[in-house]
Amino acid sequence: MNQTSNIHSITLPTPFAVGDVNVYLIDGEKLTLVDTGPKTKEAWEAFLTQINEIGFNVSEIEQVVLTHHHPDHVGLSDYLKDKGTEFIGLAYNEPWLRQDPEFLDHHDEFYLRVYKEMGIEKFHEKAMQRIRGYLSYSCSINIHTVVKEGDRIDGLPGWKVIETPGHAQGHLSLLREEDGVMIGGDHLIQHISSNALIEPPPIGVPERPKTLLQYRDSLRKLLDLEVYTVYPGHGKPVFNPKALIKKRLMKQEERADNILNMIIDRPLTGFDICQRLFPSIFLKELGLTMSETLGHLDLLSSNDQIQITEKDGVLYFQAKEAV
Repeated sequence: MNQTSNIHSITLPTPFAVGDVNVYLIDGEKLTLVDTGPKTKEAWEAFLTQINEIGFNVSEIEQVVLTHHHPDHVGLSDYLKDKGTEFIGLAYNEPWLRQDPEFLDHHDEFYLRVYKEMGIEKFHEKAMQRIRGYLSYSCSINIHTVVKEGDRIDGLPGWKVIETPGHAQGHLSLLREEDGVMIGGDHLIQHISSNALIEPPPIGVPERPKTLLQYRDSLRKLLDLEVYTVYPGHGKPVFNPKALIKKRLMKQEERADNILNMIIDRPLTGFDICQRLFPSIFLKELGLTMSETLGHLDLLSSNDQIQITEKDGVLYFQAKEAV
């Protein structure tokens, strides 16, 4: 547990490979919690212990700001919803946080289409079982206050909402302008690069979000802001965020170049490319590795460097100079 000014960092265990998650208690005009952690007994007990050590009681939390909908960041919201706590977040997250059945069906249909296009339809059912399993660590709540870019939050003077989509479609960060402190969720993490996860668009929106392109835009947005310290969802604070952002952007371009070299001689499916990029973990972490693969193919496509052809519903990717 770390403390900086009126920001208290609480570290909670998760059942996920990413490890512990950080949530943040801000002692403002309203006692505000940013993210809640996964819905497990271990996380709840750790949360109660640490908030009491800080000198507060869980019943004093007046509002919760959720950076995004992923279970390791929202699950304990179920433990707080009966205590009169107000939940605040972006509109995209609402069907995820309600676990809306219509949206979850839309979610599964979206991934079936993507998995087929990438040449891995046979893994779709198993992948959906795993994703639905993750939702057991999530919550079932309503967002009481929907915020958007530039909004101020009642009870948090000096803080501004910054939309930072990419890792998740409904991802926000909170920026305290007076000292350039940002609570950044999973937008920027020191020890690992955040994956721009492929996610479905809202119901009725036909086009798949290009999440890596969004993420790169969100990273570049921080370069134009006065941000000096980022308190992340995982790991230690980032004290030189702009240098790390430039490193992340460069690494993404290097990976895209690596993929381009793979598809100079002949076209490959997304799954072919994924196996070459991640030979030891592509099946174990198929959702993550396919998101990485498809995101970098989107980057190459946006630069007009690849040609995409379709055969029997499967997409094939080849470097343009080889065509």
